[in-house]
Amino acid sequence: MDRELSEAVSKGKILVAMPKLNDPNFRQTVILLCEYGPDGALGVVLNRPTEMAVSMLMDGFHDENGEKKVYAGGPVARNGMLILCRSEEAPYDSHSVFDGVFVPKDLEKLKTPGSLGSSGEVRCYLGYAGWAPGQLEVELSEGAWSLLPSDATLVFDADPSFLWSQMMRRLGDRWSFYATMPADPSLN
Repeated sequence: MDRELSEAVSKGKILVAMPKLNDPNFRQTVILLCEYGPDGALGVVLNRPTEMAVSMLMDGFHDENGEKKVYAGGPVARNGMLILCRSEEAPYDSHSVFDGVFVPKDLEKLKTPGSLGSSGEVRCYLGYAGWAPGQLEVELSEGAWSLLPSDATLVFDADPSFLWSQMMRRLGDRWSFYATMPADPSLN
């Protein structure tokens, strides 16, 4: 395995599914790596919102307009929920994914209005994407994924229906052609 590649992979990075990745669980996905280490990797798919409102899964969740949707985070543990928070300060009992983005452990605290400060926000995911030790590195070396840096704007503000296309353009001219590829190439 390429040492440079293994040093480039870290939590907080974005994985962009490359066009050759045909697995329906990951086709045209953008994944935020929330954990990465000797025990493997864990991430959530950023661009697969569902029609389900967060308030349907979390009683007492503070969402004034009821528009926050649950995202399909990946094929592992689809009945479990993982939450990402954007906050200026780390919420109580959480760990940082990168600057300003956290995974909280105490979901009850999130239900309190103002618990994340005035600019705080949450995003909920059912399931996650997981890789055994060394598995992600093999997939990267085979060209199934490309790595890009992340920021809170990509996680919380980007339109999920255009996120994969946006990331393909970021990969440069060689890949920008694929940004217009339909989800099902047979429809082309």
